[in-house]
Amino acid sequence: MTHQSFANSDIISIQDFSRDDILYILEIAKRMEQKPHPELLHGKVLATLFFEPSTRTRLSFETAMLQLGGKVIGFSDQKNTSTSKGESLPDTIRIVTGYSDVIAIRHPLEGSARIAAEMSIKPVINAGDGANQHPTQTFLDLYTIMKYKGKLTDLHIGFLGDLKYGRTVHSLVSALAHFKCKMYFIAPESLRMPRVQLEELREKGISFVEVTQLHDVSKELDILYATRIQQERFADPVEYQKVRGIYKLDKSMLTHVKKDLKILHPLPRVDEINPELDSSENAVYFEQAYNGVPIRQALLALILNAIT
Repeated sequence: MTHQSFANSDIISIQDFSRDDILYILEIAKRMEQKPHPELLHGKVLATLFFEPSTRTRLSFETAMLQLGGKVIGFSDQKNTSTSKGESLPDTIRIVTGYSDVIAIRHPLEGSARIAAEMSIKPVINAGDGANQHPTQTFLDLYTIMKYKGKLTDLHIGFLGDLKYGRTVHSLVSALAHFKCKMYFIAPESLRMPRVQLEELREKGISFVEVTQLHDVSKELDILYATRIQQERFADPVEYQKVRGIYKLDKSMLTHVKKDLKILHPLPRVDEINPELDSSENAVYFEQAYNGVPIRQALLALILNAIT
């Protein structure tokens, strides 16, 4: 396996990673999960700059760093920072680089993580920028699939819900293009996958179909990746009301899927997955969220050159 060196690297887009890079990071995450390293990042400081609400991503970053012996600074509400006084993002980054060894940033504007990386002399990790990318979520999604299916290749993977604004979907689709999976995009007309990304799949020879109803393709799927309809991404509330609650997964769906189908969801959910599914062997979304810790431990250790 040939992979790039990650020491002092930024993690901005999943498109910056090759197939070998991805497999290497998943292997390091597996090692991190199997054997604790409580002093590996002793003396290192992670800054978590979250300009958007987050529970799983922020807390799993912080847990990952603390479990490796490092420390965490940062904020989860920009109202309590100097940005509320008009400070620019570049200035905030310049300041924080003096306090920390690595920065994880979430921001509502697409491209903000790339801007932060250009301004920072310390490594920057994109923890989600608008509807653009969420690369660390993609690594944990892939890690979860690998755990349950034992491979990433030649799987039939469905994506359900908000495929237009869903940054987790966009990143995961780009990553899976390395592994010859067939993809099924299930969404209402107004929330279909971006045309530019579908064109990229065509150019790579990746097979995919688009439908509006899950039932049309459910028997084919090994993985179903469900997403929330993101009210906060709609400029027009009327358009949101047209698709609100359009998909609702419950136990009745298990009668027309493969027995070993696994259901993933980046969470939070609203009403698209009935809690009655939580106890089924098909539902793995809580395990998926937990996998954020070993994945982010692996990335922090690699970036800070603490493991090879």
